[in-house]
Amino acid sequence: MSAPAPSRLPGRAATARSAPARAAARPTPGRRRRWLPPQHGAWAMLLLPYAVAVGVIGPRWLHLPLLGAWLAGYLFSYHALLAVKTGRPARVRPQLLAYGGATALLGLWVLLARPAVLGYAPLFAVLVAVNAVHARRRRERALLNDLASVAQSVLVVFVVATVAEVPPAALAGVAAAVGAYLVGTVLYVKTMIRERDSVGHRRASLAYHLAVTAVAVAAGWGPAVVAVFTLLLLRAALLPGRRLSPLRVGLIELAGTLLVAAAVIAHWA
Repeated sequence: MSAPAPSRLPGRAATARSAPARAAARPTPGRRRRWLPPQHGAWAMLLLPYAVAVGVIGPRWLHLPLLGAWLAGYLFSYHALLAVKTGRPARVRPQLLAYGGATALLGLWVLLARPAVLGYAPLFAVLVAVNAVHARRRRERALLNDLASVAQSVLVVFVVATVAEVPPAALAGVAAAVGAYLVGTVLYVKTMIRERDSVGHRRASLAYHLAVTAVAVAAGWGPAVVAVFTLLLLRAALLPGRRLSPLRVGLIELAGTLLVAAAVIAHWA
């Protein structure tokens, strides 16, 4: 038998040999996202309480480093909980160092200017511990874990007030309205995605939205806030059972977030 003939298509052979190299060099979705969490809804939960509190009180220069510390702290906690979940902290060491350093520097800046902010640390520690326990058990989607995250976000309303040297109690209504919306979002989104076939979840979400709308009326949160919560009630009543894509569900919640922010600021500012 004769020896194998040399390739008659050197160009294609070179292309085939270089394809793995190009694939390795091309950034994959995982590489692009490894520094940012793929949880788009979390950003609304982070920014809504902060933005509303600043809108009601009025901006102060110290609110800028507070915002930086808040966002960096979220990014740090996301990767820290990922390390807890997987038991492989080395995989996220660069993120922990970068985001942890940014959180420490910006947080220290705020703390030196307003030492009273340290009073919120025990509450945040307890809530983060709840997140850590659920991460270790791989139950991040549990309702209690979601509520702990909502509570952390709502606490930022009072932190913003403390940084501005405004009595936190002055923003109790703001925190209540924002918290009521965020808890409702947690319940509603479950009925649209992970628990879309659960009649029990739909009933719980609807009952909650009915109660919150009644509270908004009884507490005198103003016609704009009541109108927005009425719209949210209708969304919780009419949309579950419809096969909406996660993108559409997210866009509807984004609209709801903006409406809540505008109504709350208009009423309490």
